[in-house]
Amino acid sequence: MIKITDTHSHYDDEAFDNDRYELLDKLLKESCEKIVTLGCDITKSMKSLEIAEKFDNVYAAVGVHPENCNDVDGDYIAELKKLAAHPKAVAIGEIGLDYHWEPFDKEREARFFRRQIELAKELDLPVCVHSRDSTKDLMDILREYKPNGVVHCFSGSIDTAREILSFGMMISFTGLITFKNARKAIEACKYIPIDRIMLETDSPYMTPVPHRGERNDSGFLCYTAEKLAEIKGLTVEETVRICNRNAEEFFNFGKKG
Repeated sequence: MIKITDTHSHYDDEAFDNDRYELLDKLLKESCEKIVTLGCDITKSMKSLEIAEKFDNVYAAVGVHPENCNDVDGDYIAELKKLAAHPKAVAIGEIGLDYHWEPFDKEREARFFRRQIELAKELDLPVCVHSRDSTKDLMDILREYKPNGVVHCFSGSIDTAREILSFGMMISFTGLITFKNARKAIEACKYIPIDRIMLETDSPYMTPVPHRGERNDSGFLCYTAEKLAEIKGLTVEETVRICNRNAEEFFNFGKKG
């Protein structure tokens, strides 16, 4: 199989503390074209940039995840703006809304989400969007801003996908589409044109079948690519080439400034 670009991962996560750099070196040599690692707060965004600096084909996104917005003090937008100026920073993310774990503050999450979309627009960067149990409110904000962005780890309906596409946005899929209970996501995947889809792991999470229960990494992206190819009726090589090209155009790798 040709090398695959992993458009969404979290190599700053403590799950990789014992073998982070050795693993990334191996992945880039054997199976990965490029890797994007995303921060979820200021510290993690700095770590993601630090990781990206060590490899030609690793890039970073910087942002404050909705689960972390209650822990952020001070002028986080000014800090993110400085981080986003880094030559390896290719997006603002991971940002969005998450109403899964209580307690959560919907108004604060929305405020952080809106402000980071505005920053991305100011800097002419795409956004990497997270949504969990928050579809209505998320869509209201996307409808308002229509950002250049991707809704990652998509598990929603065809109707939701249709509207996201109408904003000009991309949609990315994880190993979730290999799960037995992923019927809704698979139906949406059938509907979404292949030139609007990107591949991702969300590692160390969302490990695909047949490795569920293990730590996820970009080496397992081949299973998601194989499932996507099956869904779209394409060869795996065709699927990977198209998704890699989509990622190149979306993130504008190596062309900043």
